[in-house]
Amino acid sequence: MRAITFSVGPLASAAANNVCLSQTPLAAGALTLNGSLASAGVVTMDTPRQALFTFAADETGHSFVVVGTSWANDPITETVAGTTAGTVATVLSYKTISSITISAAATGAMTVGTNGVASSPWVRCDGWADPNIAIQCNVTGTVNYTVQTTTDDPNSPTNPIAVASITWVNSPDLNFVAQTATAQGYLSFVPMWMRVVLNSGTGSVATTMHQSGSVTY
Repeated sequence: MRAITFSVGPLASAAANNVCLSQTPLAAGALTLNGSLASAGVVTMDTPRQALFTFAADETGHSFVVVGTSWANDPITETVAGTTAGTVATVLSYKTISSITISAAATGAMTVGTNGVASSPWVRCDGWADPNIAIQCNVTGTVNYTVQTTTDDPNSPTNPIAVASITWVNSPDLNFVAQTATAQGYLSFVPMWMRVVLNSGTGSVATTMHQSGSVTY
């Protein structure tokens, strides 16, 4: 398998209301996408990243359906559960957001914006090739990042997992967990997918993975 390089970051500064300005929906329905990242009713992120809900009151029991696209322009959606006054973020990283709907009248005001978290494109590993996957993460600037893998597969013909329900597991190599510097290591097994999560920071991480084994016949 040829070496594959994928990147995450840098991110523009986070803002609590750059998706939706403060509003208090009076009934179930769509929130108004009117933050600084919105144009013609669609939010376009600087780079695919999480959306952050900030609640002034207790929104427990309310749900929010977010619809948009991924880094690959594929349609993605998830349901975010409301919580007590404070913040909650989406699981997925959105390139665009085309709608956010609430399940019932809001308890209080809310905004939607961005935080400092984003995930890289997913890389599909070769399940037919031998294990041992070399990984090198090159850091530029200030970052905190984690390499994650999963054996879940949204494309499985027998057991597809919804994209928002994928279980991601931190790398067993602790050099790739909450790391802040360039690092090199390997996986001794073949996951279905791999990604890098930018936990915080203003820099970027360029990751190269190389699965050098060939298919055994």
